Amino acid sequence: MRVGTFVLAAQFPGQGQGEALHRAVRSAEIAEEAGLDTAWLAEHHFVPYGTCPSAITLAALLLGRTRTLRIGTAVSVLPTAHPVALGEQAALLHLTSGGRFSLGVGRGGPWVDLEVFGAGLEAYESGFPDSLDLLLRWLRESHVGGEDGRFAFREVPVVPRPAEAIGDTDPAGPEIVVACTSPKSVRTAAERGLPMLLGMHCGDEEKAEMVALWRRCAREAGRTPDEILSAPHVSAGVAQIGDRGADASEALLKAMPGWLKQGLDAHVTVDGRVRKMRDPRAYTELLCRLHPVGTPQLCADRLAATSERTGITRFALLVEGSGDLAATEENVRRLGAEVLPQLG
Repeated sequence: MRVGTFVLAAQFPGQGQGEALHRAVRSAEIAEEAGLDTAWLAEHHFVPYGTCPSAITLAALLLGRTRTLRIGTAVSVLPTAHPVALGEQAALLHLTSGGRFSLGVGRGGPWVDLEVFGAGLEAYESGFPDSLDLLLRWLRESHVGGEDGRFAFREVPVVPRPAEAIGDTDPAGPEIVVACTSPKSVRTAAERGLPMLLGMHCGDEEKAEMVALWRRCAREAGRTPDEILSAPHVSAGVAQIGDRGADASEALLKAMPGWLKQGLDAHVTVDGRVRKMRDPRAYTELLCRLHPVGTPQLCADRLAATSERTGITRFALLVEGSGDLAATEENVRRLGAEVLPQLG
């Protein structure tokens, strides 16, 4: 089982953006010290829900500050990025980090970001598969041209190519993971043989259903049995450790609703559509029920149960839910020292 952190760089009420980003960086540094596997970095624009606007830029910083920790984006939003530019950055980080970089991608939401970056609503509603395919071609081929549509360009050489890796770095390129929230996105990932990142709002039953759908679609696309069974999907969740279960829940219920309300209310749709946001306290209570929130034993049991029910063995856990730097550092250290040893 491989356990990592999910870093949102959340700005809690009363905090500055620099404070949120400092806590994000420190949580990743402590994750390496604690023996965790990966730090997965979120990306958001124009909202305090998350203050990191470029997950791949923050990944570059953290790859330079760490030596063993894998760093992944969760996710880089493809509709607001050019796939070639993102592919170049991903290849660069893959080659210079010795293969410690994972590129998570997703389609994001119908937010004003699409207007600001000139992508348009179509890029969100229907353009994700084409963008993903261009990104994959860039990371796998020596020369790439854009044939039609939004990305039409003459054939150019790929520089740097993952195949130019030296040492033990995988010449196949960085791992690609796709954030999946619907059957359509599950099929998109499965047809290309790409593992899924499943959100923290989902329970074990829903995640198990998505894994089952992924496997069916992968079989239909001609993927091999070994490839299907070994797909390294990632389950996002929340982790908060306390000496008593009530201590852990209270820490999150005290801080997270204020952050969620402030952060979710700030989202603006690009076309004026009405978006129903979750009740912040009810959502926090749900997350406490679904995920490893409680004593070290309870946290280990919940992770093991999720793995058994879903077949997923990789976790990206939000550890900054208290909103406090010292408490976040302690939470990460306890996750490494008191929970990981129980998972084998």
